[in-house]
Amino acid sequence: MGATLDAIANSGDAGQKVVSDLLIGTRFLVFPQPPFISGYEKPEVVWIGRSDGPILAGPSDNRMYVADPVEPKRPYALPDLPPYPGVLRPPAEPGPDGHFDHILPGSPAFLSAHSYACSRRVLDICEGYVGRRIDWFFEPTYDRLEIVPHIPRWENAQSGFGFLELGESEPPTPTSSFALNFDAIAHEMGHLVLLGELGIPYGDGQDADFFAYHEAVADFISLLGLLHFDTAIDRLLRRTGGNLLIHNELDRFAELSDEKQLRSLNNSLKTVDVGDDVHDRSKPFAGAMFDSLVEIYQTLLFERGVTNLDPRRFSNLRQQMAPALIEENLRGSKDDYEKRHFASKAALQEARDIVGEALVRSWARLDPDLLTFQGAAEALLVSGDKGRARPYVGQIEDCIRWREIW
Repeated sequence: MGATLDAIANSGDAGQKVVSDLLIGTRFLVFPQPPFISGYEKPEVVWIGRSDGPILAGPSDNRMYVADPVEPKRPYALPDLPPYPGVLRPPAEPGPDGHFDHILPGSPAFLSAHSYACSRRVLDICEGYVGRRIDWFFEPTYDRLEIVPHIPRWENAQSGFGFLELGESEPPTPTSSFALNFDAIAHEMGHLVLLGELGIPYGDGQDADFFAYHEAVADFISLLGLLHFDTAIDRLLRRTGGNLLIHNELDRFAELSDEKQLRSLNNSLKTVDVGDDVHDRSKPFAGAMFDSLVEIYQTLLFERGVTNLDPRRFSNLRQQMAPALIEENLRGSKDDYEKRHFASKAALQEARDIVGEALVRSWARLDPDLLTFQGAAEALLVSGDKGRARPYVGQIEDCIRWREIW
């Protein structure tokens, strides 16, 4: 690839521009939310960095690759594991400029390009927060993740030892493809990233909160990933007038997976309100993370003079307030919101990174065999106190205590 870049660069000004672009990153088209959701019918151009070498046909790089089987395959399950041994469809090819954004929705290679870009983007986000490479939990057996972009007649998504698989219904429908669902891909990548950082318990994990914590974190990573799309931030802020306590696409996830349900991070559940199911048990901690994100966002707005409402006055009240009162107290006039849009957007992006950094860096303090939500909360606060979240640790703790995690 180095020789190829030299040859392009020596071809003149146009060649040098191509090389410059490729050193910055590689362009892909990605749907922040599935295209059947109103407002997300068109994909967004995103840049994927070259942190692990060039992105080649497949797409593929040093960390992951797409394998698109010609024949329908069964989902991986022991002892059946990657690499896929059958015949593969032709790989998605970069354009003459080295980018993949020429591959349009509906084209044969789009699911491959889209599923790769979503997966790679989530890994890049998490590595950015932790400040270093995140190894796969399945290394050294495999050094790369295999992404299977579609498995017909299987309405689910799963990740495991060396793989991420995305199903679809047959015949295909607008809602059938998990490869077009960023939330689903980000959720599965959340599991893989957390396993890489946290490890696997020696026991079955049933006596701890390991699996429930996994679900909470995977959901929250989906949320963090969504907040890295400009179109998504612009849409949800304008739609809500800056009040993120109104239910919107930021706080709910429709994975269309086995449980067939919407999961909402903007909930009022405490630990005493949930049952033993891991998804149910995950909701208070995920809710506390969502609360922390919104609290810090609102605090930044207040500190910067964007709003005269101090959210700390509502810290212990908002879960008990009627939605109409929340809207009245936390949202300004719809008419003048546009004047505050870019300040609100900057505050939300900063709150996203403050909470994301604290969460990802807290994993180094957790033992998978002894993991409890109480321990995870303590690790989150310690990590936050050592980073950008330090001014807001008291608010994060209040959110955790309200959920009765402590």
